[in-house]
Amino acid sequence: MKLIYDVEDKPKLSLLIVYGFQQVLAIMAATIAVPMIVGNGMSTAAALFGAGMGTLTYVLFTRKKSPVFLGSSFAFIGSMVTAFAGAVSMQAGYAGLLIGALFAGLVYVIIALVVRKTGTDWIDRLMPAVVIGPTVSIIGLSLAGSAISNLQTSSATGEPTKIAVLCGLVALIATMLASTYGKKGAKMIPFIIGILSGYILAAIFTAIGNAAGIDSLKIIDFSPITALTANGVSFSTFFSLPEFTFTTAFKGFAEIDGGYIGTIFAAYVPVAFVVFAEHIADHKNISSIIGRDLLKDPGLDRTLLGDGVGSIIGAFFGGCPNTTYGESIGCVAITRNASVATIITAAVECILLSFLSPVVAFISSIPACVMGGVCMALYGFIAVSGLKMVQKVNLDENKNLFVVSAILIAGIGGLSLTFGQVTITSVACALILGIIVNKLLSKDPGTGTQN
Repeated sequence: MKLIYDVEDKPKLSLLIVYGFQQVLAIMAATIAVPMIVGNGMSTAAALFGAGMGTLTYVLFTRKKSPVFLGSSFAFIGSMVTAFAGAVSMQAGYAGLLIGALFAGLVYVIIALVVRKTGTDWIDRLMPAVVIGPTVSIIGLSLAGSAISNLQTSSATGEPTKIAVLCGLVALIATMLASTYGKKGAKMIPFIIGILSGYILAAIFTAIGNAAGIDSLKIIDFSPITALTANGVSFSTFFSLPEFTFTTAFKGFAEIDGGYIGTIFAAYVPVAFVVFAEHIADHKNISSIIGRDLLKDPGLDRTLLGDGVGSIIGAFFGGCPNTTYGESIGCVAITRNASVATIITAAVECILLSFLSPVVAFISSIPACVMGGVCMALYGFIAVSGLKMVQKVNLDENKNLFVVSAILIAGIGGLSLTFGQVTITSVACALILGIIVNKLLSKDPGTGTQN
């Protein structure tokens, strides 16, 4: 793929602000969704701040060579729920979040040290293109259900409506038109154009629905915005300090014991090993997009350290361990903007925006259907990026066909396994199955030797 901005390129400041905000929009919905799902008073603004800090940490460890944004990890939702469920108080639960993130981050640190000692050649042997290509596709395809579900849903009523689908498709079409036929400026911000187009249309329908009392026309839930002025206009209406996780967690450390720490260990550590597989798939994907092997330079050890330490720091502020975001990678692929300066700008904007209540409220009010429409393009590009990796694989060989088939069907079918509090995601299951099938079929049937 010919990039408009390569990794080291730095667009001028005015453009950086806009390009960075586009990345923020791409990762925003998922990043704030995690604390909303976990509940227990977790702050979405703090999660946004934590994502920004985690990303800056990642960029530092990877020496500004990897254009990837870190956001709240969905894989750890079950672990976070366990932290609260097993705690004697809310404060102890918050302390559990920090301890769990530390455990998960240390797993990455330990694996990084092993990789630094052994190199990455074993990764290429274990996960060749025939394995990693369809696995990357699964990362995008496994999110397809979420995109379509959002596309059909009105945020105002929570019900599926045809008007919601219309608004989402307008956002998708506007994104595609801007990216395909727009001038250079429009090509660089297709998601901003798409989201604004869908939002404006949804706002028109919502206004008509409110005036006529027709619920089916109501698409936008404006409550995040109206809540700002519910008690009058004041300084806090515009600026507010996020409720950082550590401020509550420090009060709860005295209430935890060895048994609770063991529970946290069991809830977080196995998940970290699962997410490690997705870490490799994400970095193989972004490597294919930018034409550089990030597992070699800056190296898998550095990307792991950045991800692990970034998760610890992100959770310290926002409570959520972080992970590399496919939405961010998709944004890089579609806009052909791999500038790490853009990622840094997006991280700084996340940190600053977490203090600006009106901006957080506006972004929170973006309808699910509009984000669903835009995410159809984002997730689709991830899937296609994986398929491009398989182009050079000889699919006339039954062995390769079986490997790709096993991964695609397991991933699309949603194969996942749960052991106690640990869930192996469909992406991880598909990858593990692909590795096993590839190894089982790696011997030449004529000679019995390894291929």
